[in-house]
Amino acid sequence: MDIFSVILLLGGLAFFLYGMTVMSSGLERLAGSKLEVLLKKMTSNKLNSLLLGAGITIAIQSSSAMTVMLVGLVNSGIMELGQTIGLIMGSNIGTTLTAWILAMQGIDSEIVLLKLLKPENFSLIFALVGAIMIMVSKTKKRKDIGAIFVGFAILMYGMKLMSDSVSPLADMPEFSSMLTAFQNPLLGVLVGAVFTGIIQSSAASIGILLALSLTGSITFGMGIPIIMGQNIGTCVTALLSSLGANRNGKRVAVVHISFNLIGTLVILALLLAGNAIFQFEFWNAPMQGWGVAFAHSTFNFATTLLLLPGFKMLEKIAYYVVKGEEKEREIALIDENLFNTPTLAVAECVNLTVNMAYIAYSSAITASGLLKTYTDKGAAEVQEAEDQLDFYEDRIASYLVRLSGRDLTDADSRKAAELLRDIGDFERIGDHAVNILESAQEMQDKGVFFSPEGQVEVDVLSGALEEVLNMTVNAFATNNVDLALRVEPLEEVVDELVFAIRKNHIRRLQAGVCTIELGFILSDLLTNMERISDHCSNVASAVVESDSAFAPHSYAENLKLTGREAFEKEYNHFKEKYSIAK
Repeated sequence: MDIFSVILLLGGLAFFLYGMTVMSSGLERLAGSKLEVLLKKMTSNKLNSLLLGAGITIAIQSSSAMTVMLVGLVNSGIMELGQTIGLIMGSNIGTTLTAWILAMQGIDSEIVLLKLLKPENFSLIFALVGAIMIMVSKTKKRKDIGAIFVGFAILMYGMKLMSDSVSPLADMPEFSSMLTAFQNPLLGVLVGAVFTGIIQSSAASIGILLALSLTGSITFGMGIPIIMGQNIGTCVTALLSSLGANRNGKRVAVVHISFNLIGTLVILALLLAGNAIFQFEFWNAPMQGWGVAFAHSTFNFATTLLLLPGFKMLEKIAYYVVKGEEKEREIALIDENLFNTPTLAVAECVNLTVNMAYIAYSSAITASGLLKTYTDKGAAEVQEAEDQLDFYEDRIASYLVRLSGRDLTDADSRKAAELLRDIGDFERIGDHAVNILESAQEMQDKGVFFSPEGQVEVDVLSGALEEVLNMTVNAFATNNVDLALRVEPLEEVVDELVFAIRKNHIRRLQAGVCTIELGFILSDLLTNMERISDHCSNVASAVVESDSAFAPHSYAENLKLTGREAFEKEYNHFKEKYSIAK
């Protein structure tokens, strides 16, 4: 083996890592829209979480990405530490599929069907199909599928280069003598852990071990400890991602490390003791490609079975290693680790914006109530809500702007842009709620009140405002297009109510029933209520236009699509419900 073989090995490793990155990224984008829904359905059932962890890891082909995602979710307060343990166990099982795919590289047969199963043969077809899809596809989804195919082909080409580079080692006595050092299982564990930790890819290190196994020089006694070390080394990615996280985020990494460390210590000790007593025949047998995949799967399945009853033990270890209580945060925000799964990050931004919507709704209703019965407690609630809304807008907007620089799907990109508008509308509703509060405070301080007739009118307007807010927030939270379409008819009724109240006030002012001073307060109040209704219309229009059935059309066109008759029916219903004397 000369310098060119080393270059070939390193080049093959580079191709392998790049192919794995391209393939995993494409798979994450395709699966990302379903990940959030699946994780939200998490229960305390161990088997469900185990299967879910395995399924997601198979879907995205990266246990490291899965664990990093869990660190982000726990760090954001979206998930509890206990919910992640089954997912981590399942993730370790799901990642074994990669080894079996790579092991197919060693298929050696003249039978056509068997030769087609060899990845280096069918991956070239994948490369061609993938390249064509990337070049001619119009949609992001199909381009992602093409990227997956191309990534897989590059990965398998890298695997072939690594295999070719190490094939001369089989005839080198120096290599055989060097391998005697790996008769020490502890050294094997250490080498596997360090190498995997450096390249941060257990799949790549398994690939190199598979390539070496094809020389026939690696025995089960050498390979099994190395595989165990590789499982420990893959925890480095989660450990690095947790450095900037809170205590609970760090505990996820501790659970991952504990799982693999305990499994290695127990299973390796049992194997060594068993071999010492029974002299296993397979221990010194050559470990071919299938043997690497089998040992990898067996170790992860055995570790899972061993620790499946020990959920609480792993959680206790995490709390023991990372001591201290997490300070309760005012608002749970999205962790930057979720940048690795942009679709999931966008989905969590939606959830936070829903929280923001309910805060804005509560603030506006509370402020409106202060016009009739003023309390210091209510005023404080409105001011506190405004601070929360400002905080939400600043953090979510900054996060979305940074997220927009990532490789988003078309749907996620549109959703991110929509959310930037929505958070602005909800924040402005909070601003107008504060302005209504100031009107109520001015009336309280000056001891002025609306006439009985004027108070009735304000109450009717407040009722209409509460309903339009309620419909808007619920339509946004549930993505209910039918409910969103009812907002615009009521918004028009609100506009007409504001116009009518202004006109009635002028009439009362001329009659000497109302004062000019109270007129200024009423004018500001009506302006802010009308603006809140306008922002509700903006949010409702975003909900309607985001629906696939209405997407090509503007909000006004959507009203026509649903039928002007239906619009008029809703409008007349609300006009009758919220009527005042003119």
